[in-house]
Order: sequence, then C-alpha cells, then structure tokens
Amino acid sequence: MPKTKVPAVISTFCLCFLFWVLLTWSFTPQEMIAGAVVSLAAALFTSGFFIHENAFRLANPVRFGALIAYVFIFLGELVKANLDVARRCFGGCREVNPGIVKVPVELEGDYAQAMLANSITLTPGTITLDIAEQDGKTWYYIHWIDVAETDREKAGKIIKGRLEKGIRRIWQ
Repeated sequence: MPKTKVPAVISTFCLCFLFWVLLTWSFTPQEMIAGAVVSLAAALFTSGFFIHENAFRLANPVRFGALIAYVFIFLGELVKANLDVARRCFGGCREVNPGIVKVPVELEGDYAQAMLANSITLTPGTITLDIAEQDGKTWYYIHWIDVAETDREKAGKIIKGRLEKGIRRIWQ
C-alpha cells in the first residue's frame, strides 16, 4: 500500500469502527474484534473513494466541535421541515406549489457541497436534483414543495437556512 493511502485507510477505519460501536453498543471482546475486522476490511476497500485530501481534517478539535454543533443545527432544520410538511399534509395539501428553483451556494470543495446537498435532500419538502458550476459560481437545482419565493438569493436563504453556515465552519 502506498504511503499516501495509509492516512486515508486509518481515517476510514476509525470512522467505520466508531459507527460499528455506536450501532451495536456491545463492548464484548468478540464484538470489538469483529467490528475491528469488518472496519479494517471496509477501510481497505473504500478509503480511496471517501478520502481524497487531508484524511484527518476532522481530527482538529475546532472542526470536530463544528461538526457536533452542525448535528444540532441539522436536527433543528429537520424538525422545522417535518412540521411544515406535516402541516401541509394534514391541512388538505392546499398550500402546495411545487417547483424547481436554482439557488446559489457559497461553499467550496466537494465534501462541503455534498454535505449541503445531502442535508437539503434529507429535510422533507426539498430534494437536491443537480449541482452546476456556471461562470465560476456553484448553483443547486432544488425541487421545493412550496416555491414561496422566486428570487434565487431569497429562495436560497429559505431553503438552506443555517445549514450552509454550519457546513462552512466544518470544511473551510
């Protein structure tokens, strides 16, 4: 294995093993060994797909703290979106004006942009359809359950909420 791949494998192993422990919540020697073996196998086969630069970027305490803070930001946006969609459904679906909007994104880097796109898609009422680069600017095409605003900047602020700012703290 080339020397440059070792940090990526270690980083991916740590993440996989952490998820194993969180999902099984069993600390018996057999479970821990099984988790380590499965995590190592997953890291060896997939690290090249996940880690392209700076394998230990999130090991920085400031960035890791920003990631933990982002979990709470995302959960808050998730609750708001769920309540909004539930209100629309139980209200007879009269307040629905679906459409596709093109919103600007100020994040740089694949990880940050993918995290924002996935966060938008995971919140009910929105789906990120495409990420486009045009004239040196990044745009997301988002299907929105209720196009309440047609101005791209204002629609972006409504859809992205606090997500973009939270992600910027992690990745930039």
